Amino acid sequence: MQVKEIRALLNKDLQLELKQKYSINSIVLYVFSTVFVAYLSFQGDIEPRSWNVMFWIILLFAAVNAASKSFVQEHPSRHLYYYTLAAPQSVIIAKIIYNSILMVLIAVVTFVIFQLFLGNLIIGTALFIVGLILGALGFASTLTMVAAISSRSDNNFALMAILSFPLMLPFLLSLMKISNIALKTSTIDLEALQLLGFVFGLNIIVIMLSYILFPYLWRD
Repeated sequence: MQVKEIRALLNKDLQLELKQKYSINSIVLYVFSTVFVAYLSFQGDIEPRSWNVMFWIILLFAAVNAASKSFVQEHPSRHLYYYTLAAPQSVIIAKIIYNSILMVLIAVVTFVIFQLFLGNLIIGTALFIVGLILGALGFASTLTMVAAISSRSDNNFALMAILSFPLMLPFLLSLMKISNIALKTSTIDLEALQLLGFVFGLNIIVIMLSYILFPYLWRD
């Protein structure tokens, strides 16, 4: 793995996204329409617990839709071409970085749209933002590896949906607990720190596993 290879692959993904723009536009449209339907359903009056659940479920589905295109937006023959140019570790790290940038952007857009339609119920802003960033990174790292696995199947989106949700459950439950604390208080207590540490540890484990296992998948 080389920094130059990662930089070149990341630059390629960013340029491809800026050229096509279908991922960002479709995700923003999905988030906007879903939040608007929630606004109509709750008539703008939503409880903090419901706000928390709705936010993370919508963000999770948006993340799955965004990450599912990681390895399918290019022709398989181009993957073979990349195999001759870059190490597989560089490919997976570049994809994780690219999806992390995309997920953070989607998370920010989702939070802004939630504020516009359903209000900002967050009291502990600092805790929520840290949890949001860690959650976006966790979604990106996990779903990138799942997308790589499912890309080897003909029915890749269905396989990705089946594989991703059990893996995302620990992230989702921990992030909901973090947000629930942020909805009640601005104090970052021991429980919040433990949850943040747990999510951070999961991120490190997933990235390490992706780094180790992806070369075997890439050879196939």
